Amino acid sequence: MERDEVYREQYTKPSDFKFSSKVAGVFDDMVNRSVPFYEEMQRMVAELAADHATPHSKIYDLGCSTGNTMIHMNEKVDDSIPFIGVDDSKDMLEKCRNKLLQFDVKRSFDLVVADLNKDVQIENASVVVLCLTLQFVRPINRERLIRQIFEGLNKDGSLIIIEKILAEDSRFNRDFIKYYYDMKRRHHYSEMEIAQKREALENVLIPYKLSENITLLRDAGFEHCEVFFKWYNFAGLIAKKPS
Repeated sequence: MERDEVYREQYTKPSDFKFSSKVAGVFDDMVNRSVPFYEEMQRMVAELAADHATPHSKIYDLGCSTGNTMIHMNEKVDDSIPFIGVDDSKDMLEKCRNKLLQFDVKRSFDLVVADLNKDVQIENASVVVLCLTLQFVRPINRERLIRQIFEGLNKDGSLIIIEKILAEDSRFNRDFIKYYYDMKRRHHYSEMEIAQKREALENVLIPYKLSENITLLRDAGFEHCEVFFKWYNFAGLIAKKPS
């Protein structure tokens, strides 16, 4: 696993964060050091996907990046169910394809280049996953994306989301961010790396409150929305389409 040193060099002003070839090369190290309980999140998503996937359907991983979620799901989900990975970064999808082959994934899978800010085609899906993805979709486009997912899911289908979030009470945001940056320090990111990445993400990663994400899901028609993971400013949700 190549070490993440994207922001180790000092920049006059970091450009907006992009999922470039440079990021794709170090992405696995980046998420493991930047996202709390990342491996546990992935294990939980895989368990949920396995229990909610149905025969003769598909599983979509939107914003699949380097394929970590699909690799974890591959261990749990019945081999007859194909995976569809969608990402707007060709560099990430190339890394994803190589990793799926490296992990000897035998099931049918397809990798699609698509911008989730625009129309995305989803059909015959029993499970759709948005793992640390919705936060990168422009807020003006999120309602449309969630509705497209809802329409593409089969009856009783499930949407699994993991997101960085804002605290419900803004007084706690500062504390939660402090705890989050303390975690990054424990994972050996320098003060400069933390500051530069924060600036690069400022206009790219726009989190909602947990309640705002739940409202987004319910307004699209989802029912039985449940939180399955929570760590300060990160949360996991599963929502069901009515049967």
